Amino acid sequence: MRIEIIGRDLPGRQFVSDGQLLEHVHVAVQIGGNPVDLVGGDAAEARWTVDVRTIVTDDGALDERGPAVHGKRGDRFLYLTWGDVPAPGAFHMFRRAKLMFADVDADLLRRGADEEGLRADLGLTDERGGPRCARVRPPAIRWSLLD
Repeated sequence: MRIEIIGRDLPGRQFVSDGQLLEHVHVAVQIGGNPVDLVGGDAAEARWTVDVRTIVTDDGALDERGPAVHGKRGDRFLYLTWGDVPAPGAFHMFRRAKLMFADVDADLLRRGADEEGLRADLGLTDERGGPRCARVRPPAIRWSLLD
C-alpha cells in the first residue's frame, strides 16, 4: 500500500528546544533509524511517499509492515522526525511525530490496502507554534484514499 504524507503549515527554520536555539530545523520521514527526504521547516509544504506491506492476520485484522513502519503489532505507526541540520549530513533529532495506523478508520485502512493507498494530510505546527510532535490525532491529521 502506498501512503502519501502531506505536511502543511510548517513552523519555520528556527525553534528553541530545551533552551537552545536551533536555526536549521528540518523534518523527514523516518525509515528504520534514519531521516529520509529532509524538508526545511520554512517550506510551503512537505511531501513523502512510503510503501507499506499490509498482511491479513489469522484473526482477520490488518498488520502493517516495512522499513518505514515502527511499533509492535496492533500499535504500528509512521514517524516524522524533526531535527536540526547545522551542516550537510548532520541531523540532530529533537522531536518526532507518530502517525498511528490505529487512528485510521478500519474500513478506510482496508480500502486503502485493497486499492491505491492512503493519504495523510496534516498540519506540522502545533498549537503553541512549534514543530508538531507526539501522537497526531484527528483533527490535526486527516486520512483519505489516494485519488
